[in-house]
Amino acid sequence: MKVLHIGRVAAVLTVGALALTACGTDNVVSPADGGSSAAGTGAAGTLTGTGASSISAAMGAWKAGFESANTDAKIQYSPEGSGAGRKALIAGAVQFAGSDAFLKDEELTAAQAKCGPDGAIDIPWYISPIAVAFNVEGVKDLKLDAGTVAKIFRGDIKNWNDAAIKAANPDAVLPDLAITPVHRSDNSGTTENFTDYLAAAASDVWTDEKSGDWPASLPGENAKGTSGVVKTVTETAGAITYADDSAVTDALGKVALKVGEDYVPVTAEAAAKAVDAATVVEGRSANDLALKLDRTTTEAGAYPAVLVSYGLFCASYPDEATADLVKSFGTFVLSDKGQQQAADAAKSAPLSAELAAKAKSAIDSISVASK
Repeated sequence: MKVLHIGRVAAVLTVGALALTACGTDNVVSPADGGSSAAGTGAAGTLTGTGASSISAAMGAWKAGFESANTDAKIQYSPEGSGAGRKALIAGAVQFAGSDAFLKDEELTAAQAKCGPDGAIDIPWYISPIAVAFNVEGVKDLKLDAGTVAKIFRGDIKNWNDAAIKAANPDAVLPDLAITPVHRSDNSGTTENFTDYLAAAASDVWTDEKSGDWPASLPGENAKGTSGVVKTVTETAGAITYADDSAVTDALGKVALKVGEDYVPVTAEAAAKAVDAATVVEGRSANDLALKLDRTTTEAGAYPAVLVSYGLFCASYPDEATADLVKSFGTFVLSDKGQQQAADAAKSAPLSAELAAKAKSAIDSISVASK
């Protein structure tokens, strides 16, 4: 794999109701500079997208910021889950998608039908830790290693006063209370990232491969979307889940994960540090920035249960208006202002200058399809 020297990464419509296709729009855009500046481009028209629910807070901030700078432009985004977003882009039902997992090779091939011979591209635009969040009265912070987390979600550890949890948290008052694991019911990039962490960091316990679909054989409850699992845990004493940290309220406790000999709490800075060791997946186009993360890092202060969410775009669109509007919005998201707005709204880590520059070059590469 190619090493990406990122440096310190300081960081509505349902699909069935969408009327626009990914390949065109009847709206007109006439950005003053071809849509390459971060804001105020004179962009006009509507872009429709769907996908990851983890970026809902960030997308709300991006939508507000972009539309404020471009009053004739409108962004529509439905948080249906990463899997739904990838399917919608491939089917030509939307003009962009959000996904916490990059497109698989077979999805890249399938995208050529609607996106043209160069298919689609993955562009990182959001970095955030996945919090392991729980509802235990009087307990707000716990320290756990990957193996213990895996045993909890597999149902091997069934009670909060289990010896393994107590050993790592001798000062915590842990009740005799059953643990209820809560997982996503929908295909989820957050699930894929979390199971990737468990499969890598606790391979002796987590014997399933990483997947956007939670293993059906495991116990527990399920709910749709990030907000769904957080709501279920908030309402269920003893419950535990995994979710984008931006959605976890102060009502829930959080787990600090063991990295090396230390325990690392959930922060955007710690998530950003874990992305430092990312590599670019080989065998893809020069403008595809799919990243492979090191889930077994022992780097001090790095939080390995991190997700990188991607903007998924066609490499080419059939008309200049659509291509310019897509590029204008993408450039705004990747700008310092767009990244800071997401950080303020979602506790995400802004892209480093180097990664942002690579991502902006990828957005700039989007073209108009040859007739």
